[in-house]
Amino acid sequence: MELRWLDDFIALARTRHFSRAAEECNVTQPTLSRRIKLLEDEMGVTLIDRNTLPLSLTPAGEVFLSGAENMSRIARETKSQCREIRKQVESRLRFATTQTLYLLFYRNWLMPASERHSTPVDLNLNSTSWAASDFVTALTQGKCDLVLCYWHPLTHVFQELEGPEFEHIVVCEEELVPVTGLGEDNQPLFQLPGSSRNPLPYINYHASSYLRPLVDHSLLQVEQPPHLVTINENMHSVNVKAMVKEGFGVGWLLKRLVSESLAYNSLALAGDEQWNIPLQIRLYRLKNSHRTTLDSFWRKLSEELETDGLIEVPN
Repeated sequence: MELRWLDDFIALARTRHFSRAAEECNVTQPTLSRRIKLLEDEMGVTLIDRNTLPLSLTPAGEVFLSGAENMSRIARETKSQCREIRKQVESRLRFATTQTLYLLFYRNWLMPASERHSTPVDLNLNSTSWAASDFVTALTQGKCDLVLCYWHPLTHVFQELEGPEFEHIVVCEEELVPVTGLGEDNQPLFQLPGSSRNPLPYINYHASSYLRPLVDHSLLQVEQPPHLVTINENMHSVNVKAMVKEGFGVGWLLKRLVSESLAYNSLALAGDEQWNIPLQIRLYRLKNSHRTTLDSFWRKLSEELETDGLIEVPN
């Protein structure tokens, strides 16, 4: 049984005339007649007394009319509810980022912005373990709407996001700074550049991480390259921070990530500003993904950053 047959029957019961019911249902009279016959075959009874003028319902038709009206009403209400749910789902934006940037920016920046502008933003927590290519694929295939990531001219892991099909907002200027744990005398355990005879233990990023190429290339550009011996490699900055804090070595971390630890003397800088590595935090989207919610939220974020300035790195 098709739901439209119910509406055909209800219209016929109301008009008591095949041609008028067909016009109301926007179908031809033969089509309406065929559907009513199919409905009767499905129910196994005659619903319409065709020998009366105007047409009348049989006793079975009277009973069926009440049920048909209820079923039609329930179907319309259910369809309306499903459409509303779909509308709500489609209005929500999907956000993806790395583990470290999630910890630093999701609750402190993006979530408050979504609340200010009444734009729900859902986080795909699986993205905290994605490779760079996964972010590009997710944007291209419409599996996420917004991607927050690092950017520097020397980083090639997100190079595809520089293509014409994407656009970005610069969220803030950042720095990677060298940090070390403190000894019992509350003094830095390690200080750059080290020496060839006493290289500094180095907590490095894994070769497949986003920051490894940037740090490696930048350390080759300083006038006096540091003397380091890698004793550990990690994918995520928070793991590098934990190892450094325990005194295992020196590592480069986002200034925003260690600002509180530096302020409260649980970490110390392992060198002066010549060792700092500048980079940007950028928010990307697919340029041709013209969802109304995304376009509006993107415009508001852009306006806020232009008016209030980029998010500052804590001192």
